Amino acid sequence: MAKRERVVRMSVELPLWRALTGYRVLTMIYAVLLAIFGKDNFGQQRFERPWVAVAYLAFLCVWTLATLPKVRSAANCTKRFLVADLVVALTGILLTPLADVDSQSFDGPTLPSIWTAGAVLAFAIKGGWRWAAFASTFVAAANIIQRGEPSRDTYHNVLLVWVASIAIGYVVEVARASERTLARALEIEAATRERERLARDIHDSVLQVLAMVQRRGTAIGGEAADLGRMAGEQEVALRTLVSSGLVPPTRVSEDAAEGAVVRTVEVDEEEGPADGTPCDLRALLAPHAGSRTSFAEPGAPVMLPAASARELAAAVSAALDNVRVHAGPDAQAWILVEDEPDEVIVTVRDDGPGIPEGRLAQAEGEGRLGVALSIRGRLRDLGGTAELISVPGQGCEVELKVPRAPKVSRGKAGSAR
Repeated sequence: MAKRERVVRMSVELPLWRALTGYRVLTMIYAVLLAIFGKDNFGQQRFERPWVAVAYLAFLCVWTLATLPKVRSAANCTKRFLVADLVVALTGILLTPLADVDSQSFDGPTLPSIWTAGAVLAFAIKGGWRWAAFASTFVAAANIIQRGEPSRDTYHNVLLVWVASIAIGYVVEVARASERTLARALEIEAATRERERLARDIHDSVLQVLAMVQRRGTAIGGEAADLGRMAGEQEVALRTLVSSGLVPPTRVSEDAAEGAVVRTVEVDEEEGPADGTPCDLRALLAPHAGSRTSFAEPGAPVMLPAASARELAAAVSAALDNVRVHAGPDAQAWILVEDEPDEVIVTVRDDGPGIPEGRLAQAEGEGRLGVALSIRGRLRDLGGTAELISVPGQGCEVELKVPRAPKVSRGKAGSAR
């Protein structure tokens, strides 16, 4: 079987970095246009020293475009870059009175204008609300110093940037925590499904063989009885191991720079048709027909996705194993396949003694997972149900239903044998 690694990456942080990249470019263009077409209160060009504005804005354009790769992800956005970016913003604010002498007399825009908010937002996305508070405090102080005699609008703008950046930083922290929680939940779900799949395979093969060796060895006696006893001990040990929980080492969740990551190793079955290829369920169930097992099927092919057909056939096989073990070798079994428009129904019925009340729960508590995993678990994974009808002394009937469009079932499947 070939293995391949599938990486599921979840992050609300990546769109924020992309938005910040676009914001920095747009606000850079806005700052340049504002310097070119902006006028003072008297309708005149507002820069007494235009060379200062030209030099700073030229540097701002080069800096913004050259550092675009730095604001594409948290991994690229280093602390050194954040400090340098903040220094560029603060320098532009403090240079405004030098380029525009009258800037302190009225609430006009600074040289970087709203580009400054991008530097603060980078702190918020990278480090959360504490980093945002740190950066916005320096920007607030620079704006107050630049104004000389700050007005009510100045304090209003400073407070708005401070509160907004802290709020965004807090939202980013909550999103990161949610991503880690979701990644852990997906890891646990994947591990549980893998454990159940392994338990089904073990039950359908190794445990059945060990149980048969134990019964045959006890019946033969002598050295074979010792072999049967050892097989029985290994069966109990293996059942305990399976029921205690196997956590495969191929699952790992982590908080990477680009968001929460879940890596899963998927196994590709080389035998049989591909999972998405339609398969005739009758061909998989026909080998079960025999002198003690009657098989009734529709006249037309019963087509299901190959993966669903294989799992449904395995569940039927597990139900027949239960008939041979619990109803006895002389019990008669019947398999009925019904092809409905929305689902496929397979019924397995026997004429054995039936199941005493409470026996299924007791068996599951003892680690005997044939019903819990080989039948109920398989149908649940297919989005179907397994229903058991048993009357003591009148046999047992297991009804397996699989929908035409397989889906992951989040609810509980019906009870089964």
